[in-house]
Amino acid sequence: MNTAYPFVPALREPEGSPIRELFKYLSDPQMISFAGGYPSAALFDAPGIGAASAQVLAQRPAECLQYGATEGAPALRRALTALMAERGATVAPEELLVTTGSQQGFDFLVKALVEPGSLVLVEEPTYSATLQALRLAGAALRGIPADHEGIDVEALEAVLEAAAAAGERPRLLYVVPTFANPTGATLSLPRRLRLLELVARHQVVLVEDDPYGALSFDGAPPPSLLSLCAQVPAARPWVVHLASLSKTLAPGLRLGWLAGPAEIVRRAVIAKQVSDLCTPPWLQLTAAQYLDDGRLPAQVAREVAAYRDKRDRLADALRQAFGARIRFALPAGGMFLWAAVDGIEDAAALLPHAIAEKVLFVPGAGFYAERRPRAAFRLSFAGADPAQIGEGVARLARAVAQAAPPHMR
Repeated sequence: MNTAYPFVPALREPEGSPIRELFKYLSDPQMISFAGGYPSAALFDAPGIGAASAQVLAQRPAECLQYGATEGAPALRRALTALMAERGATVAPEELLVTTGSQQGFDFLVKALVEPGSLVLVEEPTYSATLQALRLAGAALRGIPADHEGIDVEALEAVLEAAAAAGERPRLLYVVPTFANPTGATLSLPRRLRLLELVARHQVVLVEDDPYGALSFDGAPPPSLLSLCAQVPAARPWVVHLASLSKTLAPGLRLGWLAGPAEIVRRAVIAKQVSDLCTPPWLQLTAAQYLDDGRLPAQVAREVAAYRDKRDRLADALRQAFGARIRFALPAGGMFLWAAVDGIEDAAALLPHAIAEKVLFVPGAGFYAERRPRAAFRLSFAGADPAQIGEGVARLARAVAQAAPPHMR
């Protein structure tokens, strides 16, 4: 039978998510995973969410069970604009769209702004699903290097100036400035302000993906790029902020939001009408009730305490197992630690040894625009069982001993 389906170019030889590809191993009860960016299921406030859900269903059954406005339930939009105001960013109603997870918001931006061949800039390394979405759109990807202080703004400036000289204007610039995925890095305040100045000067849409900002281990999180537009007003028309309740409330609710210029939001609304009509109203109203009841701050405080402890356990275990051979920066928040071990030049080649030892991580190659071997790898501590972190690192050490050159074992 002829199965030469007329697939679009981006899906003729499809590649799945490098993280999702590892999930098939999670059914093994002996496996210890540092792979997926999962929040801790042990911390979910099931009673609080259940109470909010029951309350809104009892009080507003038709609104819960009927189709809702594409822009989002008014109650949740009010609660989210209030939450944004608490975080220093004033957002008008027409500047906010509720999405089915923040990743959906990015998909709408790609649909609105990116055509095949369009130049798109990403900090590097960066979130793998972002790369996946941009490759499906046929974007011309260009990675901008980042370090422990976030994206290198001098390198970015050089790329933007070269593009302008060539008559080319990037369609998007994507960053995760706070407790980044995969590195855990946080963009410094001077770089944040310089970044805003650059996007204002070159008129490039800056996508600030901020799912982890509330999970700060050392006091208040840094100000968002959107909030800092008060200091760089010319940047405000070019900043789109993506956020989510997945990492602070529950990922199963699939609730996120997009905040940005009204003209961009209006086009995202149209894209959402085609995609799923609306985010489930019952879940939206449940989240709105939960936020209105003031439950979120205590929930976040529990998560921060637990994740800080797990981060410290993981860092201590890595230092004890590898000593000076391992290199990583301690993240100030979020869910991830980015590491490299002397003697390992390709973390992807290490992974089969780790799987054999019953431990998972994500090799670094999947977080770069250019596909080639990378030494670094991502460890997620948030979803790990605290009692298993030490054993997981011991298994990783055994895998490294098998994979490293003989003189490095």
